[in-house]
Formats: sequence, structure tokens, C-alpha cells
Amino acid sequence: MQVEGISRICVVGAGTMGHQIALCGALAGYRVVCNDIDEGVMERASRFTDTYLSERVARAKMSEVTAQAARENLSFTTDLEKGAGDADLVIEVIPEVLELKRKLFARLDKICPVHAFLVTNSSFIVSSRLADATARPDKICNMHFFVPPLAMLPVEVVKGPHTSEKTAQTIAGVCTSMGKIPIMLHKEIHGFLVNRILSVVQKEAQFLYDTGVASFEDIDIAVREGLGHKMGPFYQMDLIGLDLVYLIGMEHYRETADPALRPSPAVVEKVARHELGRKTGRGFYDYSDMLKERGY
Repeated sequence: MQVEGISRICVVGAGTMGHQIALCGALAGYRVVCNDIDEGVMERASRFTDTYLSERVARAKMSEVTAQAARENLSFTTDLEKGAGDADLVIEVIPEVLELKRKLFARLDKICPVHAFLVTNSSFIVSSRLADATARPDKICNMHFFVPPLAMLPVEVVKGPHTSEKTAQTIAGVCTSMGKIPIMLHKEIHGFLVNRILSVVQKEAQFLYDTGVASFEDIDIAVREGLGHKMGPFYQMDLIGLDLVYLIGMEHYRETADPALRPSPAVVEKVARHELGRKTGRGFYDYSDMLKERGY
């Protein structure tokens, strides 16, 4: 059931996270427009949508009626004004660079209706660093999905000191309507809940690999089999995207000036080679066969 007052959603950013978040909304019955400045990214997002829905139907995981309705609910555009001009909720899913997000929020504030909520999917940049770029700080918060959004249930809803209770509850309601589990944070903290814990594991894993203590494969095995994690830190970083891991690390380093927070040399090297993980076919692991099977 949709949340009262929310019928149209715009997702800005059609990358790995963005297009799946958009599809979550479309499957929940919302009219969703997914926006990106890159036409190639938009084409891949549209192709993923068609493939995902048809595969779910073929495996009897979804009815043809549900799949068709979701596809009709979802559209793609490179025109931000068209996508966000009548939105009740905008979910920002662009790169983890503060200045880019601030410019976007300032622009959205001018484009969107005055009642619209503007939320960021950022996993580390808190919304209080974006709110003053708009004239509606009470309608802004973090709405952080996990990778992959279509499969992962938790969504962290993070209230800043500027966020109204109505906004927090509305966004939590949208999460529930999408079949997700809203995790409410009553105040901001770097990394929120899950990533704050996960980043400690990833940072130590990177240190062990960078200093030659063990291979990334053995570190992943140790974490899976010894700690009972579903996946090892390097496989998880490949899934998240090493470019995102790098940007998060750099943003935290800029914010704190703490040398210990600079990205791992191994991650920097991978990003320089454009080996970003699953989405490019290679990261720490090789995914080229998987991409070929999916027609990429």
C-alpha cells in the first residue's frame, strides 16, 4: 500500500543502486522516473529492468501482470526537470562527492513542488551537510538502501537535527510500502549503523592485504568461514563498486584529514585501472563470464 501523499518518485542516478531503487518503487505501485545525465547508463538501466522482470516471470517468482505493471510504472529520462518537476519524493543516488550532492539538492529545491521530500541514499554523507542548500531542510534526510536494493531488506532512515518527525515517518512508511525494513537512526553519525561496523572489517582486511599478510582470497575465506559472514570483505567491495569504496574513503579523509582514512593502495590501483568490481567485469575477482551470460 502506497504512503498517503506519495504517488510520484524520482530517482536521480541510474547506476547500480539507482535503477534498482527505482524498480523497487515501481514494483510497489509508485510512478517512478529514473534520471541520469549519461544516456549509456540509462540504456543499461532500462535493459536491466526488462531482463530482471522477464527472468522473475520465467522462474515463477513474479506474475506477468505484476511485471507488466512495474514496467509501466517506470520510465527513464535525462531531463531532470521532467523527472522531478512533479515528484512527491526525490531519492538522490549520485556519486559520493559532497559538492556534487549540494549542487543537485539546490537545483532540486527549485525544480520540485514545495511539498516534495528530498532524500539522499548516501551511505556516509549525512543530510545535515546538504539541508542548507535548500529552503526545505525539514523535508530532508538519509534513506540508505543496501546492495543490491532489490534483494536487501533493511533501509537506514537517518534523522538530522533539521529533519521533521513527519519526514522521518513518511520515509519509513515508503520503505515499508516497498517491502523493506526501515531502520530508524534518531541522530546522525558517520557510517550510520551497518557501514560503521562494516568499514572496520573492510579497513582491517585491506591492511592485511596491502601489507602482504595474506591474499584477498584467503582473507575472504577466513571472514566467511571463521566469522560466519555471508561474504568476504573483498567480494563485498566488488559488489558495492570499488569506485564507491574509493569515493567514500576520500570524502572521509577530506573531512577529517586523518591519513589513516585514505583509501587502500590496492583499491586506488583497481580504480585507476577501471577494475571497479562486478559492474565492469573485474575487481578483485573476475566477473567477465557472468556479464557475458547477461548479454553485457
